[in-house]
Amino acid sequence: MDIFKFFTEQVLGMKWLSDLVTSFVESVLNLDVASRLGGDIQLFIYDTIKIFLLLSVLIFFISYIQSYFPPERTKKILTKFKGITGSTVSALLGTVTPFCSFSSIPIVDYKKSCTLNY
Repeated sequence: MDIFKFFTEQVLGMKWLSDLVTSFVESVLNLDVASRLGGDIQLFIYDTIKIFLLLSVLIFFISYIQSYFPPERTKKILTKFKGITGSTVSALLGTVTPFCSFSSIPIVDYKKSCTLNY
């Protein structure tokens, strides 16, 4: 069970990154993270690095998944489904296939049976 706790705290919780940024702020910038300014700077640096790492990993995996779903394959899959089932399948495919923005909404065009991302 210690391995699960370690994985949850250190890898998923990124405690290692928080500790690293805390020691950077305290030793290099000579600020106390318990103070308002030190805590804000620590949080800003930590969140910036964390978001960059998470987006990098996410973009890598989404790009890998997208290599298996070219637009022709997506259209071929969606032509098999109609109605509510088609909408559900297109929504599921739309969450995986587009990665041009964070606000992609898959919409089914029933006439052409393909997804549109706005």
